Amino acid sequence: MAGRPLIGVSTYLEAGARWGVWELEAALLPAGYPRLVQRAGGLAAMLPPDAPEQAAAAVARLDGLVIAGGPDVEPVRYGAEPDPRTGPPARARDAWELALIEAALAARLPLLGVCRGMQLLNVALGGTLVQHIDGHAVEVGVFGRHSVKPVPGTRYAEIAPEETSVPTYHHQALDRLGTGLMPSAYAADGTVEAVEVPTADRWVLGVQWHPEMGDDLRVMQALVRAAS
Repeated sequence: MAGRPLIGVSTYLEAGARWGVWELEAALLPAGYPRLVQRAGGLAAMLPPDAPEQAAAAVARLDGLVIAGGPDVEPVRYGAEPDPRTGPPARARDAWELALIEAALAARLPLLGVCRGMQLLNVALGGTLVQHIDGHAVEVGVFGRHSVKPVPGTRYAEIAPEETSVPTYHHQALDRLGTGLMPSAYAADGTVEAVEVPTADRWVLGVQWHPEMGDDLRVMQALVRAAS
C-alpha cells in the first residue's frame, strides 16, 4: 500500500442514521466512493463537514480531492431564488465543500467533482445551475443509465474517447459555465455531462454522472495518476 496517493472524499452529515442499536448523527459516505478510490489505486480518506477555514489545512494533507454527489446546492449560492422542485439546503456541506474546492484550486490539487460536486465546482467559479430538468432521474432512489459523448481534444476524451453509458441520477444541470471551465462531454439532449479546466498545470474535472455506481474505473484512475 506504500506510495498510494491519499484521496480525500467529502461526506454527508445526516441527523439520524441507524446501524445496530444506534440512531445518531453521522458522517456518511456511500461505500462506492472509497471502493472506487481503492480499486483505482488510491487510499481513501473521508472529509466530513468542518469549519470552512480548515479547508486549506485539510487539502494540504491530501494528494487528490473528490467532491461527492448529494443534495441540491442552495440557489442563493449562485444568486437564484429556489425552484419549488429544489431540495432543502445543506448549508454546512455547501460551505465546507466550496471552501475545499477553492483551497484545492489554489493549491493546484487534482480535483474531481461528482454530480453535485461538478455543480458546486461550477458555482465556485461563478457559474449557475438549471434547477430542474427531466429525464436524468427516472425513478426516485434508483440510478438510471444514459450515454455521454466526449468532446474531442479534451482531457475527458483522453480518458474515455468513445461514447459511454454511465450511471446517472440528477435533476439539476449546469447553466452558465463558471470562469475557466469548458464542457468535455454531453448527453444526447445537450446537457453538459462533464467539465474541466483546460490548462496543463491543473487537473480539474467534473462529471455529472456517478462513476462510483459502475465498473468503469478510468475517471478515478486518471485522478489517482494525477495525484501520484
